[in-house]
Amino acid sequence: MNLKRPEFPDLDACIVDLDGTLVDTLGDFELALNHMLGTLDRPPVTRTVIEQLVGKGSEHLIRSVLAHVELQRGVLDFVASDDLFQRAWSAYQQHYLRINGRHSTVYAGAIEGLHALQAAGLRLACLTNKPTAFARPLLQSKGLDGFFTAVFGGDAFSRKKPDPLPLIETCMALGSTPGRTLMVGDSINDAAAARAAGCPVLLVSYGYNHGQPIRCVPADGYVDSLAELAAVWRGRS
Repeated sequence: MNLKRPEFPDLDACIVDLDGTLVDTLGDFELALNHMLGTLDRPPVTRTVIEQLVGKGSEHLIRSVLAHVELQRGVLDFVASDDLFQRAWSAYQQHYLRINGRHSTVYAGAIEGLHALQAAGLRLACLTNKPTAFARPLLQSKGLDGFFTAVFGGDAFSRKKPDPLPLIETCMALGSTPGRTLMVGDSINDAAAARAAGCPVLLVSYGYNHGQPIRCVPADGYVDSLAELAAVWRGRS
């Protein structure tokens, strides 16, 4: 795959996405969502479906999965009632917290990439649409938590990516400005949030971009592995 080589101006900090960027969590999503659907007497969904729906936070994911299942049953324009959503959310949350990280893997090159960013003197934060109560234990279980001075989940701010607010607030927490803070992610949500916030953005080619080719998303650079960042910042430290 011919990917654009990333070239960035001087940076002070970097914001890194979690699901689809650092950790492949589809296994966790699959088990938690299908457990949820089972408690609601709904049929299971496949990883292929989940991969296309994940990325905008747990609430959006649950509503989208419920709508997908009803569509398969011939129900058009389905909107979950408050009662159904609350039952779904409760089942999903309880099961996800039990299995969080057990069926997920750190992407090859992710740790090398974080070491490279750290060696370049950048302050690092993890910013994800995943709930903070899920994100922190996942990072810890995978040995990634020590790289970050801050971790913000989808419930940390009043809006989620692709809104720019989480990036702007994270830049403030890092003591940096958006123009000097790189966003590293895997989807159009990360890119749109970065563009609106004024951050340069780097996208990985292997994540969850709603089933769409990542090169269709405008960005400042693309990599097949975060390990490639070692070459980008070689000599900066």
